[in-house]
Amino acid sequence: MAESDTRIIAVCGKGGVGKTSISAMLVKTLMREKGTILAIDADPAVGFATALGLDPGRTVNDIRNDVIAEAKKGQKSSGNETIVRLDYSVFEAMIEKEGFAFLAIGRPETEGCYCKVNDFLRVVIEGLAARFDYVIIDGEAGIEQINRRVMERVTHLLLVSDASHKGINVIKTVEQVADSGVMDYDRVGALLNRLKSADEASRVDLGDIELLGALCEDDEIRERDIEDESLLTMPDDDATIAELRRAMVRFGVIEGE
Repeated sequence: MAESDTRIIAVCGKGGVGKTSISAMLVKTLMREKGTILAIDADPAVGFATALGLDPGRTVNDIRNDVIAEAKKGQKSSGNETIVRLDYSVFEAMIEKEGFAFLAIGRPETEGCYCKVNDFLRVVIEGLAARFDYVIIDGEAGIEQINRRVMERVTHLLLVSDASHKGINVIKTVEQVADSGVMDYDRVGALLNRLKSADEASRVDLGDIELLGALCEDDEIRERDIEDESLLTMPDDDATIAELRRAMVRFGVIEGE
């Protein structure tokens, strides 16, 4: 896959609907496609790392804070020098496992603007992402922080919700905000999760958002959540994994067989 063909999937939705579990199972699903994968945890709770069986370690925000601390001490460097250093630091913070790489963004900025540092970091992350075939971003409910702290453009905006009215309203709002110019994307689609039965999907009004698939409650996922086990150990023939793959074929992330 060429650099321009990198498929960047941003997973968004209301808290508690299973975005992180979906993100982890996406990693598992895409590992079977023989492409290179970068998993980015853009949620300050860093649950994505846990779902992948990882310790997040050093985060992008740790790197940012180091640069800011040095700037406050008067240690100045040119823009090019800063980008080179950030590129090296971000690469060092990336965790490489068999089948995928992982990067944690960390907590949001809490002091000052330091917009130039944020811009430099975004350039570095976008450059890193372009080296992979697939990028999966596990984000918070909104998309503003993905745009500001990770990258300005994604190819696939994946909206996850349960069947609740609140959850559906959140993903509709996320789509509206994205369409207002906050984020540039190619395709948007919804994945319904944690349904009691597939029939619940027919009761949900998604408006103009394409329904990609409906995932029912899965005891395998629940058991791993309770035992704090990686979702990468899910059986390959699990029904949720199979439905998720079909959804990604519909979404144009992977090719059908």
